[in-house]
Amino acid sequence: MSGTRAAGAADLAARERAAARLRTLTEAETPTGDRERLAVAFAALREWVEPALGRPGELVTVDGVDHLLFAAAAAPSVLLLGHADTVWPAGTLAGWPFAIDADGIARGPGVFDMKAGLVAAVGALETIADPARVALLVTGDEEIGSPTSRALVERVAGSAEAVLVLEPSQDGALKTARCGASIYRMVFTGRAAHAGLEPERGISALAELAHQVLAVGAVADPSAGTTVTPTLAAAGTTINSVPAHAELSFDVRARTLAELERVDRWFGAVAAADPRVTIAVEGGVNRPPLEAEQARPLLELAREVARRDGLGELEAVAVGGASDGNFTAALGVPTLDGLGPLGGGAHARSEWVALDAVVERSRLIAGIIDAIAARRREEER
Repeated sequence: MSGTRAAGAADLAARERAAARLRTLTEAETPTGDRERLAVAFAALREWVEPALGRPGELVTVDGVDHLLFAAAAAPSVLLLGHADTVWPAGTLAGWPFAIDADGIARGPGVFDMKAGLVAAVGALETIADPARVALLVTGDEEIGSPTSRALVERVAGSAEAVLVLEPSQDGALKTARCGASIYRMVFTGRAAHAGLEPERGISALAELAHQVLAVGAVADPSAGTTVTPTLAAAGTTINSVPAHAELSFDVRARTLAELERVDRWFGAVAAADPRVTIAVEGGVNRPPLEAEQARPLLELAREVARRDGLGELEAVAVGGASDGNFTAALGVPTLDGLGPLGGGAHARSEWVALDAVVERSRLIAGIIDAIAARRREEER
């Protein structure tokens, strides 16, 4: 009985610690690239992680954006990979404060994507057997495609034997495959004219934009899992002028690199329906796919750990969203994604996470790291 009470007290303490840390990170409010607010979150992470690893973290600044790196002290290493930035603008907290329901559900901007994953990682680092062989990288611009952090992610991951990505789970399931992603922007240039007096002298950039919105539908291939989605559009200056300028952005997702490259060729060769309009295309392949083969060995190991430690049977899913795990898998490094806890509502006002699941994910992550270390020692004998 005393052992049961002690275990229960330890779990309660771990949950309270996780709740306090999640509140701290959420109330920091960390929109992508906001150096001052990201600095608050990074300071908290350093306060928690430095004692666990026994070494300091380092701020790595790329093009004015800060990222937090705890490099491994020995090789080979396991990389824990996450991001501190969210899609929520500063001030969101005023109308949607961090809160914990009576049933242990935490709510607030960024709790699920992905501050709870960072909290779970901290809890894991406090219990692992060999902190010297673990690296932690927390970036500040993942939500906009990692433009300043991609090279850093690839450099740190390139020397790792495994990457564990702290992105949210899918209803508790790990993510073993992700679509690759591309981002494009079309810029249309026509000629302005008065819409009432001499519209015939105008060349409508907006009309060309509308044509391309319809034309791109033929490029998608739903049967292959390839989507090409117009997402942002802007045109015109006044209500009585033919628009001389327009812009159109696209989000592309595909399961294979070959499909991303096929779509990329289409964007590279796009022609205007109205030859008087010029089209400039920006962008390209942003993230290669994360294919299931890269995750399979780590998935099996994670399942062994979960069964041993009473964490239940782990499910695995393929998802359309991309993460920095796409970059690490493309390097050939075994990568397991979706290690964040049970929750939901990513990028929505319904965002939530279960605090008990944060504690369970800490145990799972620590177990995977220790199991990798044990296998390494066995192989070295």
